[in-house]
Amino acid sequence: MALRDTHVTMAHGGGGRAMRDLIEEVFTAVFRPPGMEDQARLTTEALQAPGARLAFTTDSFVVAPPEFPGGDIGRLAVCGTINDLAVGGARPLWLSAAFILEEGTEIALLRRIVASMAREAAAAGVRIVTGDTKVVERGAADGVFVTTSGIGVIAPGVDLAARHIRPGDAVIVNGPLGDHGAVILAARGDFALETPLQSDCAALHGLMAAVLAAAPGVRAARDCTRGGLASALNEMAAEAGVGVLLDEAALPLRAEVRGVCEILGLDPLYLANEGRLVLVCPSDQAGAALAALRALPHGDGACIVGHAVADHPAQVRMTGLFGGSRIVDMLVGDQLPRIC
Repeated sequence: MALRDTHVTMAHGGGGRAMRDLIEEVFTAVFRPPGMEDQARLTTEALQAPGARLAFTTDSFVVAPPEFPGGDIGRLAVCGTINDLAVGGARPLWLSAAFILEEGTEIALLRRIVASMAREAAAAGVRIVTGDTKVVERGAADGVFVTTSGIGVIAPGVDLAARHIRPGDAVIVNGPLGDHGAVILAARGDFALETPLQSDCAALHGLMAAVLAAAPGVRAARDCTRGGLASALNEMAAEAGVGVLLDEAALPLRAEVRGVCEILGLDPLYLANEGRLVLVCPSDQAGAALAALRALPHGDGACIVGHAVADHPAQVRMTGLFGGSRIVDMLVGDQLPRIC
């Protein structure tokens, strides 16, 4: 073993032997990319089908703390990128992973993050095929930042987009909302909160594939990450030119999440999720979609939370527990920074 350092130093970003030792022992020995060229060379039979398309996405992750109940920044990066592809109807195939490391970061922490990424990618049937590492001076970053990009294939005939949403369509979520946001709040220790909650961090491409097979008329889907369900629905309503009417009584929320939100004055509709999606489908296919979701581990809490409506186009409203309705606007500012 050539790498004997316990913490990242500036030499690990200098392009020399120390950098090569770090990359080979911490990253490539675990990810095992196909070759060590400056680019990954990719091929798949899935693209040979007439009408198949590539899907490409990228995202950066800066969550604090980097490890939390139910996950870590590495698992978050893999799942988050897979989910960005999945909600577009794509089958994820390849990921890249780039790391910004602060001088002084524990190499043991880095090894745990990389191992977590490798496990999640293997379980999802996805390969991490290329990447990069940079080191910045102490104080110029905060431990570890990860940027992942993903490539997948959209099968012929699949065209998920918010513009397809029509009044009367059902709005469905796959499980309880706000778990991830509440977990991060508690893990930071700023508010002396204790909770048995685990992050909902999960890869959802299998879930989406099952839904599309059972309910091929699904119009669109989004993962409810930063900004939560409220922001995802506002984006979809604006793009579709329809309204969305939520039912507060139907929202799936754990008692612990409600408690955290009540203590801190937060709205759970805006809390981040890392294993939750919202999908919109014709009402006559909602039963099939729910059955497909509930048959899988990350969809057993699936439920209808509202409908698309012709009234108040491009606006999301919610019917309250005691009647009446209120506007559920796009998040202004940030309820909780460094959430993912």
